[in-house]
Amino acid sequence: MATDSSTPSNDKPRRARRTRMTGAERRQQLLEIGRTLFAAKGFEGTSVEEIAAKAGVSKPVVYEHFGGKEGLYAVVVDREMRRLLDMVTSSLTAGHPRELCEQAAFALLDYIEEYTDGFRILVRDSPIPQSTGSFASLISDIATQVEDILGREFKSRGFDPKLAPLYAQALVGMVALTGQWWLDVRRPKKAEVAAHLVNLAWHGLDGLEPKPRLIGHRKS
Repeated sequence: MATDSSTPSNDKPRRARRTRMTGAERRQQLLEIGRTLFAAKGFEGTSVEEIAAKAGVSKPVVYEHFGGKEGLYAVVVDREMRRLLDMVTSSLTAGHPRELCEQAAFALLDYIEEYTDGFRILVRDSPIPQSTGSFASLISDIATQVEDILGREFKSRGFDPKLAPLYAQALVGMVALTGQWWLDVRRPKKAEVAAHLVNLAWHGLDGLEPKPRLIGHRKS
């Protein structure tokens, strides 16, 4: 007897199995989603519900890994601050002070270009205390790397090396604020921005007065 070809087969289509993430993979996924959302919307504009939805998980999963939005934000900021500090610190390899200034400027601009979301998060006012402090404290940490270089230069030129920390803060702050501006306009090109920053910094330092004086009426 011929088999009826119209008879339904018992072989049902198999559903594709969803690969289950490990705990480490899930944590990394949540960090990347949180980083993107915090950069675009800020801390207040981002919700746990949105983070969970983007990850395809329930809210308790976010709480399980980070204890909430604050915990996730703190880890994101901590990682970005360490990344930027490491990039600047590792870039300072030259012997000549002017080239060191160039390397520091490039390091910050490289970070802005490669890790734009991270920089946007760092320059926002943080709503919660961070283990590594604020963006201002990060700039201070970077300035400390420059401080020793300036101290040696000041001493060799007969200037007071005790003032090196002040100038280090000023120089690094100049680069950081310019970086915030360049983040949005992206003109001129990165190398040209670095050249102009170093031009101002280097020739400003080159023409320093050992004991600068005020020319206006106010003296205190």
